[in-house]
Amino acid sequence: MSGITASSAGHAELATLKALALSGGLDGDQKVSCSALAERLDASTQTASRRLQRLEEADLVEREIVSDGQWVTVTAAGERALQREYADYRRIFERDASVELRGTITSGMGEGRHYISLPGYMRQFEDKLGYEPFLGTLNVELDEESVRERGRLSSFEPVTIEGWEDDERTYGPAYCYPATVEVDGSEAGASDGGDGDTRRFEDAHVITPERTHHGDDQLEVIAPVKLRDELGLDDGSPLTIHVTEQR
Repeated sequence: MSGITASSAGHAELATLKALALSGGLDGDQKVSCSALAERLDASTQTASRRLQRLEEADLVEREIVSDGQWVTVTAAGERALQREYADYRRIFERDASVELRGTITSGMGEGRHYISLPGYMRQFEDKLGYEPFLGTLNVELDEESVRERGRLSSFEPVTIEGWEDDERTYGPAYCYPATVEVDGSEAGASDGGDGDTRRFEDAHVITPERTHHGDDQLEVIAPVKLRDELGLDDGSPLTIHVTEQR
């Protein structure tokens, strides 16, 4: 094994991954022969076989070898790699890089309140974001399409909150992205009556800690106010988060 990882996959591997995705690799197993793949890539059969092996080693595809070829599936990591490529091209050809994420409010475990309050983080929030966050995060469970869209954030330039340490432990970095939180008033929680007006809060940030127990379907948002109260949100309230690069 060469020790290749998803982050170190080169342009040749990504071109092969794109060819697999274009022929249905994101939809489940597809039957692939090295000779047919080589023709699509304008490469030799040996080169196509070697690229497939490197993609498998990087966990970007899964393969099952059979007598007349192989079954190949693009993995979740492979799809994220393609999303990053897609986001890069959007940044080239579109003036404003943005991602729209949809989901519903869910209760967190209270970890956000603790970590935000730590002085090593709070000083940086005030300096780099321009505000002292409310002590707690808004927890959002993303829908399936938004879990995929979230992968595009990896191509954005974040506001980096540096890691730090005290006498007891080391704390990892976190990455913040400017965000506008939007909720349709007709869908808002009972606390505000749901009068039909669209409500927005523009000075928020999506925060993604480097160390987290959350999966890709869980998103955390910070703001200088308690967003649940500001926007009239309850558990289960649907909302849209518009994420951009740092302004």
